Amino acid sequence: MKPGLIFDLDGTLIDSLPGIAASLNRALVSCGLPSHPDSDVRRFIGNGSYELARKAMPDGSLPDDILDVETAFKDDYALTWPEGTAPYDGIHECLDALATAGFKLAVLSNKPHPFTVEIVQRLFPGVPFDPVFGQRPDTPRKPHPDAALQIARYWGLPAERCRFIGDSTVDLETARGAGMPAIAVGWGYHDAPALLAAGAGEVLKKVTDLDAALAGA
Repeated sequence: MKPGLIFDLDGTLIDSLPGIAASLNRALVSCGLPSHPDSDVRRFIGNGSYELARKAMPDGSLPDDILDVETAFKDDYALTWPEGTAPYDGIHECLDALATAGFKLAVLSNKPHPFTVEIVQRLFPGVPFDPVFGQRPDTPRKPHPDAALQIARYWGLPAERCRFIGDSTVDLETARGAGMPAIAVGWGYHDAPALLAAGAGEVLKKVTDLDAALAGA
């Protein structure tokens, strides 16, 4: 049986930085706070919407104020995300080839669950992702391994027969905690030196490298 492949979403399957940055900045301005260039927002992505808001705000911001920005961000993003979100070039072809080859496919993101499901359904129709998990209130977010292990159990596979594919140090830590081999990709939001320092054996440079990395799996 082929291994199961668990994909991160933002920075791995989709380039969502323009949409996230635009919504975050509108939320910040609406709360009387300064906005950030996309290059800064890129560093805030990967730990969920609350952490996105917290990192964008001044040090020492109160939890209630962070929640206000998070809520404003989510309200805006729900309406505007399609304007700044697209699959990376070659991802559709790669996923089709992996599904045809018999790999099980899943998505695990720290993006709020409703957004994760909607984006996957809209941008990847026909790709057999099952299950698709975003950040859910009843499950710790990555890098906690629970959600990744839930997916392995759902597939009936041992953790070591799964691969966790992502662009961030959070994804590497998740894979390590779950006992899953990790595949680090370098086209997303964490730079290759940070991924290598976090334990990645190698960092794939382009989407087509993924097929080669999984050859013989």
